[in-house]
Amino acid sequence: MQKKHELNYRDLKEYCSTAKFNFETTAELEPTDKGIGQERGIVALEFGLNVDVNGYNLYVEGPSGVGKTMYTKNYLDKISKKKKIPCDWCYLYNFENPNEPIALSLPAGQGAEFQETMESFIKDVKADINKTFNNEDFEKEKALIKQEYEQKRSILLEKLNKESMKHGFEVKTAQNGIYMMPIYEGRTLEEEEFNKLDNSIKQQFEEKSNIVQEQIMSTISEIKLIEKESEKKIQEWQSNISLLTVNVHINYIKSKFKRNKKISQFLDNIKKDIIKNVPLFLDNPGQSQVPMQPMQTVSPNREPPKPWLNYRVNLFVDNSKLEGAPVIMDSNYSFQNIFGKLEYENYMGTLRTDYTMIKSGLLHKANGGYIIFQAEDLLTNPLCYETLKRILRIKEIGIDNSIEQRNAMLMISLKPEPIPLDLKVILIGNANIYHTLLSMDPDFRKLFKIKVEFAEDAPRTDENILKLARFFHSFCEQENLPQLDKNAVARMIEYASRLANDKTKLSTKFNDLSQIIAEAATWAILAHSKVITENYINKAIDEKVQRVKKYDDKYSEMIKDNTLLISTSGFEVGQINGLTVMSVGDYTFGKPAKITVNTFTRKIRNH
Repeated sequence: MQKKHELNYRDLKEYCSTAKFNFETTAELEPTDKGIGQERGIVALEFGLNVDVNGYNLYVEGPSGVGKTMYTKNYLDKISKKKKIPCDWCYLYNFENPNEPIALSLPAGQGAEFQETMESFIKDVKADINKTFNNEDFEKEKALIKQEYEQKRSILLEKLNKESMKHGFEVKTAQNGIYMMPIYEGRTLEEEEFNKLDNSIKQQFEEKSNIVQEQIMSTISEIKLIEKESEKKIQEWQSNISLLTVNVHINYIKSKFKRNKKISQFLDNIKKDIIKNVPLFLDNPGQSQVPMQPMQTVSPNREPPKPWLNYRVNLFVDNSKLEGAPVIMDSNYSFQNIFGKLEYENYMGTLRTDYTMIKSGLLHKANGGYIIFQAEDLLTNPLCYETLKRILRIKEIGIDNSIEQRNAMLMISLKPEPIPLDLKVILIGNANIYHTLLSMDPDFRKLFKIKVEFAEDAPRTDENILKLARFFHSFCEQENLPQLDKNAVARMIEYASRLANDKTKLSTKFNDLSQIIAEAATWAILAHSKVITENYINKAIDEKVQRVKKYDDKYSEMIKDNTLLISTSGFEVGQINGLTVMSVGDYTFGKPAKITVNTFTRKIRNH
C-alpha cells in the first residue's frame, strides 16, 4: 500500500498523448514565427519599438537558444514593411571647400536617378562643347577677332616705324619681340657694319636710340593692351557660347529635381566651373585661346586635370529596392563595417581619396529603420560601443577616418558632412551583460530604456504544444528536412519538458530542440524514411547522450572496480547511500554516493 505523500515513479514524468493531435505529420500544420510563452517579452518589444523618443532603444535579454534573435528579426521584418521608406543619401563635391563633401537627401529611388542623370550630363556636355567649338562659325568668329587684333597691331607697328625712322632707325618684329636697326646713308646696317662706323657717328645713334627705345616700350604696352582686349573678347564670346550650351542641360536637370536647394547650388557651381575650364573639355585644347589658370598647370609626370570628375554623384545609401523601413543585422562587427569608411588608392607612392570613395556602414543603411546587434560581439570592441553611444546621443553620423589619418602616407583627408540619424538599436544578450552594463555604464541606462525579457520555458498548455509542433514544421521546412509524425511530436514534447526540468512546462531553448530534430532527420534519411518517427527521435537522444557520457561511464567503472565503495545491501552505522547529480558541460547525470556521519561524545566536568 502506497504511503501518504509517497511519490510514485509514474508521477515524475508527464506523458504526451497523441490523441490531442488532429494531424498525422507536421507537414499538415502552418509554419510559425511567433514566440512560445513569451507574452511579456513580446508586449515589451512591441511597445519599445513604438516609442518615438530619443533614448528608447531596446535590450532583448534571455538565455542563449530561446529564439530572441529569430523572433525579433521576424517581427521587425513584418512591421517594417508598413513603415515609410527612408530617403536616399548622396555625397557631392564641395566647390567651396573640397575637403568637406556635401550630404544630399533625396526621396527613395531619386538618388540612383540623380546619379545616372549626372553621368549622362558629363558625357553630353563634353560632346556638345567639342561640337560647338569645332563648328565653322566659331572658327570664323575667332578668326575675325584675331584679324581685328592683327590690324590694330599692324597700325601701331607702322606708326612706330615712321616715328623711329625720323631718328634714323628702322623697327622690325620677331617672335621674341621688337628690335631696331640703324639707318645710314639710306640703308639699314647690320651689327658688324655698325661697329665699323666712326665713334662720333655711333655716338649720335646711341643718343637717339634711347628715344626710339622709349617709343618701342610704349608701343609694346599698347600691343599688350589690345592683345588682352582680344583675349578677353574671345573668352567672353567663348563663355557666352559655353553658357548657352551648358544651360540647356543644367535647366533640364533643375526641372527634374525641383525645390532642392543643394542640387540647384551644385549645378550652379558646375556651370561656373565648366565655363572656367572650357579648354580642358576640348579634345584638342589648342582650339581655344583662353589661357590656362595657374592651378591647372600640368606637370609632365601628371595627367591633366579632369574637372568633370567633380560632377559625379556618390550614391552613399540607396533605398530604391526597399519595401518599408530597413532591418539590418550583420555578423561583421568591425568599426568600418558599422560606421562607414573612406577608401584610398595608391597614387605615385602616396594614398589619396575623394568624395566618391566614401562608403556607408551598417548604421547608414539602417537609418530610418532598425539595426540588431549581439551585445557580446559588440562589446568585444570597446571603440565600437563607445562610438555607437556617442552617435545615439547626438543623433547624427559622419565618417570617422581618424584611424586612417594616422598613416603618414595619406595625401588628403576628408570630413564629410554628417547625416541626421533616426533609428532603433536592438541589443540582444543575456542577463549578465545587461546587469553589468546597468551597474557600470551610466550611458546605457539613458540610451536603452526598454528591457525585453525572453524566458527559457513556457507553460505546458495545449496551445503552446501546438505552437511547438508548428515550430518543428518551420524548422524542417527551412532546412529541407523530413517532417515529424505525431508520435515523434509527442516524444519531442516530452523531451522539451525534460529540458525544462518541470513536467508542467516546455523548454523554449529552440537550439537544443532543433539539434535533436536535425539529428533524428539524419537517421531517417539514412534509413530512407520519408518522415521522422518516434524511433528516430529516441535514437537521436540516445546517440547524443552516448557521445558525451565519458565521465558517466568512468564513474560507473570506478564503482564496479571497487575504487568507489557503494554497499547496496545490509546496513552500516553512520553511513547511508545517496544520489548526487553531476553536470559536465552539456551533460547531466546522477550517480550513487556514500554519505558518512561521524559522532562523538564530550564529557562535561562539573566544577
